[in-house]
This record gives sequence, C-alpha cells and structure tokens, in this order.
Amino acid sequence: MPRILEEVKTKFGMGKKKKAIAFFVDGPNMLRKEFDFDLNKVKQQLEKFGSIKIGKVFLNQYAPEKLIEAIVNQGFEVVIVTSDDIDAPMAAEAMEAIFNGHIDVIAVMTRDGDFQSILLKAKKYGKDTIVIGSEPLSASLRNTADYVIKINERR
Repeated sequence: MPRILEEVKTKFGMGKKKKAIAFFVDGPNMLRKEFDFDLNKVKQQLEKFGSIKIGKVFLNQYAPEKLIEAIVNQGFEVVIVTSDDIDAPMAAEAMEAIFNGHIDVIAVMTRDGDFQSILLKAKKYGKDTIVIGSEPLSASLRNTADYVIKINERR
C-alpha cells in the first residue's frame, strides 16, 4: 500500500478494527418509567466503545406489545422469557457471547448484582466489560466492570 494512503488511513482512524460489542438488557429491571433514558441514546454511548453486533433485550411474558415494537424498531432483538426470572436466560446468552471469538466487549444493562459472575467470566476470557445502569446500581457491578455508564432517573 502506498505510504500516503497509509498516512491518510491513520489520520482518519480508518483501517482500525472497531471492537465488536454484545449488549444485553435486563428489561424488567431497566425498562421502567422512573428511568429517563432512551435505548438509542444508550446505543450512541456504547458505539463510542465499538460496534454493537449482538443486541438483545430480555422481557417477561407480560411486556406490552408497544414496548416490544419500540425495542424492535430500535434495532434490538427481543427475547421473551416465559418465567419471571430473566437472569438465567440472559446469563446463558451472555456466556455464549463470551466464547464467541468475534466479540470483544460484553455490555450489560442492569442494576442486578447477580450479573457480576458474567463480568468476571468475560474478563477472564479477555473481553472488555461495560455496565449500563441507574441507582441503586450494585456495588459489585460498579467495581467489576471496566466501564460504567450511569443512566439518570427522572426527577
């Protein structure tokens, strides 16, 4: 490749591989009226770290159709869980992403400390970790994640 082309690519950040992100949302815990956030804004913040390749929002069987439609329209896959326990299915999907060689970053949107083990496992296998959450955010999540993005509550 001619030297001038290499210099242009370097100057404009081209040619660098963007990190691939797997993003998992604990819907019942985070998609609540008291939190003032928009998944598109969260998506924009995550894209500072790389490109979202897997984006899944976990909901229970009671999720309203309008919510499901809004999530799909924002480009995320909706996973409906037929029990009230979102943790196990979300953890299973996150584990699959941890062992996916094409994924560099594991991002979880939750406040639930039960997902600390996912972050620890991801770090063990060389993945960067991000937690997106709102107070009360588990101290174990905050102290385990490489990066923490806080979402504001409505006042």
